[in-house]
Amino acid sequence: MREDDVLGPLGAERADESADDVFYAEPRMVAHLDEWAIAEAMDFYRVLLAPLPPAAHVLDLMSSRYSHVPDDVPLGEVVGLGLNAEELAENRQLTRWVIHDLNREPHLPFADGSFDAVLNTVSVQYLTRPVAVFRDVARVLKPRAPLAVLFSDRMFPTKAIRAWRERGNQQRLELVRAYFAATGAFEDIEVTVRPGRKLRGLWSGHSDPLFAVTGRRRVNWPAD
Repeated sequence: MREDDVLGPLGAERADESADDVFYAEPRMVAHLDEWAIAEAMDFYRVLLAPLPPAAHVLDLMSSRYSHVPDDVPLGEVVGLGLNAEELAENRQLTRWVIHDLNREPHLPFADGSFDAVLNTVSVQYLTRPVAVFRDVARVLKPRAPLAVLFSDRMFPTKAIRAWRERGNQQRLELVRAYFAATGAFEDIEVTVRPGRKLRGLWSGHSDPLFAVTGRRRVNWPAD
C-alpha cells in the first residue's frame, strides 16, 4: 500500500519543511515525557523485553538523550539511531549510536535480521514516509521480533506531519496500526492505552497519557 493511501488527504505536509538535520542540530537535553509517563514507558518496555535472551540486540529508533529502556532488563546491545550526536553521546543507555535521517533515507544502515526488538518512543509523528520506514524496520528485525511504537500527546508541532497534527489520540492509534498493516510484514498487532494519572497537591492536573502499538515481524516475510 502506498504512503498516500495510508496518510489520506491530510498527508505528510509539515509547517516547517526545512531539513531535519538543521532543526535537530541544536541539542535538546530534555525528556519528552513527564516523570509519570516515563515510568509507564519503562514498565511497558520491561514487560516487552524481559522474554528476550540476555545477549539481545535492541534498536532505539529516532533516539535522543533518553531511551527509557529499564536498567533491570539484561540486554547485549542497545543501538541508538537519531539526528543529534550530542544527545546520543549523553544517552547512557546506548552501547553505540549512529546518525541517520529517516525522512531523507528510510533504509536503515543495518543488516537483515540484526535486532531482537525495535523501539520507537514519542517520535513516530515526525516520519514523512512511515510505511517505508516500518517496512525496513521489518527487514532488520528477526522473525517474531517486536516493533513497539509509543507516543503521547506532546510534539514539536512544526515538524509533526499534518496527518498526525489534525487527528486525535484515538485516530493516531488507528493511524499507527495502519502503518503496521500497510507493510504486510507484521502480525499480532496490539494497542495499549495508559491514561494520564490524576495528580494532586503541588502537581495537580493530569500526567501525560501514553499510547502504544506493537506488532511482531511475520516469520514468512517477505513471501518467497
